[in-house]
Amino acid sequence: MGFSYLIPAGNPINHTKHKEIYFTTLLKNMKVLVATEKPFAKVAVDGIRQVVEKAGYELALLEKYTDKKQLLEAVADADALIIRSDIVDNAVLDAAKQLKIVVRAGAGFDNIDLEAATAHKVVAMNTPGQNSNAVAELALGLMVYAVRNLYNGTSGTELKGKKLGIHAFGNVGRNVARIAQGFGMDVYAYDAYCPDQVMIDAKVTPLHSAEELYRTCNVISLHIPATAETKQSINYALLSQMPQPALLVNTARKEVVNEDELIRLMQDRSDFRYVTDIMPAAHEKMNELFAGRYFATPKKMGAQTAEANINAGIAAANQIVDFFVNGNTRFQVNK
Repeated sequence: MGFSYLIPAGNPINHTKHKEIYFTTLLKNMKVLVATEKPFAKVAVDGIRQVVEKAGYELALLEKYTDKKQLLEAVADADALIIRSDIVDNAVLDAAKQLKIVVRAGAGFDNIDLEAATAHKVVAMNTPGQNSNAVAELALGLMVYAVRNLYNGTSGTELKGKKLGIHAFGNVGRNVARIAQGFGMDVYAYDAYCPDQVMIDAKVTPLHSAEELYRTCNVISLHIPATAETKQSINYALLSQMPQPALLVNTARKEVVNEDELIRLMQDRSDFRYVTDIMPAAHEKMNELFAGRYFATPKKMGAQTAEANINAGIAAANQIVDFFVNGNTRFQVNK
């Protein structure tokens, strides 16, 4: 998508030197808004400010806002927007008359209406890889918590020697594999978009269907995005193929799991355990039915570490500067 649309109509710029002067003047007036209902840590904000102001741009903060109207007002004169889990929909984009780029500080981007962003000629980006280790460590922590019976004082089992299946071998999945190998687990992965050689180089056994992965492994770690293809795809038919005892770990998205079918499966199989950092809609029911086999954190916390918070925020700021200065759209997620 680039940024050629920044040149106003009727302002042809042919001479390279004049073009550089024009863009230098234009870009120095850019305003970057950080809009976070759940704020970044102060050290992350300080890092973002350093990047933004070093580039000569203005930084504005909207933190802990309680009404969408506040966001609509704040974004009105912003040229760039950094968000976390905040929703950027058509209403926000309509209000953001000057907006050219929005960056979601994190890997997921389903809180941005990508079609609306494209229609408004706004580049949407994420910051892949910045919180991958944090999510991976949580996934392994949840595994340990589950196999040790939620630390209830009874005898549990070990992860060593267990077959771990990683469903999607992106940045998080690769970190999960690295850590799990340190536990002595046998690691397998399925990812339709990842070449076998990438997995082999990571000392992971590639499998070639979700069904094969679930038939093979008694621990599955989910890292698939929530797309039309994946939503509700983790269902009874798939999960029922897992060997006993089975453990499903979900640090991906709530929408990928069919909750009704998961509940039915856990009723049918007393060996099946489910741990997640995305609280299901049926949380209370699952807590009651599957005490000792089910656990959900109070809120999504895969990226909730100081390091991930800092990394993602500063990466977002750097990507905005790189976009304005160099037209770099490497991490663009809309078309």
